[in-house]
Amino acid sequence: MSLNVLAADIGGTKLAAALVAGDGTVLRRAEVPTPAAPAGRPSVVGDALAGLLREVAGETPPAAVSVASAGPLDPVAGTVSPVNIPAWRDYPVLARVAEVVPGVPGLLVGDAVAAAAGEHWRGAGQGVDGMLGIVVSTGIGGGLVLRGLPFTGPTGNAGHIGHIVVDPGGAPCPCGAAGCVETVASGPSMAHWARAQGWPGRDARELATAAASGDPVALSAFARGTDALARGIITVAAICDLDLVVIGGGVAAAGEVLFAPLRRALAEHVRLAYTRRLRVAPAALGRDAGLIGAARMALLP
Repeated sequence: MSLNVLAADIGGTKLAAALVAGDGTVLRRAEVPTPAAPAGRPSVVGDALAGLLREVAGETPPAAVSVASAGPLDPVAGTVSPVNIPAWRDYPVLARVAEVVPGVPGLLVGDAVAAAAGEHWRGAGQGVDGMLGIVVSTGIGGGLVLRGLPFTGPTGNAGHIGHIVVDPGGAPCPCGAAGCVETVASGPSMAHWARAQGWPGRDARELATAAASGDPVALSAFARGTDALARGIITVAAICDLDLVVIGGGVAAAGEVLFAPLRRALAEHVRLAYTRRLRVAPAALGRDAGLIGAARMALLP
């Protein structure tokens, strides 16, 4: 048996799998868009994931298989119920993976926790003691590194910054609350708000391009979204005494269109002296962060 880890990263937009070496090197990788599947047909997504794992696994059994997934999840039962994959409710993802690599130890972790672990191990967060990793995409996920180690919490769901309420009278969230960070700062939420103000574009990618060109509605959408994100970050920093926030995901690819107003909002809202040292940095590992972090989680003692 090798020392490599077979890793998967499951989200509402994409499914990815990789064979990751013990030093974090990605040896083989494959990715497909997450199939659209109605409730009641979980095998559509499950079969796509199994195909990816077979594609990258190779002939030598890995030391472990580690699955990073959008949540909520139950690491003990090995099941996931991603808000953005309606076909999966209490889906036994570890059992499905075990059909591909039988007899290999399996681990299930949150996708944002995995991304944070990857960035702390081989990316922008190397060497820091307390870190929050955030994925800003179709949703907003978060993962914590505390005292230099990934922190999952007793149920594996710690770090959900996207579901901190910043506007109690705000829009309903799929989690059941109202006014969560995710309802304001996710890519679809910002684009939806901009369209309601008369912006003619379609999605967050077009919104970022428009903001970079100086479109006032697009700029306002990013200012509004990053203000909500900053309030969530400050809340977590006040509780966890953090050194660094690393931000990745599709919307973070907008660069300073996102980071400049976020830094302004953080400077405006921060109050406690010990939170003023908090730094914000873009993720360094791109689309591989969750895969590398999933492998890291499997390799921890």
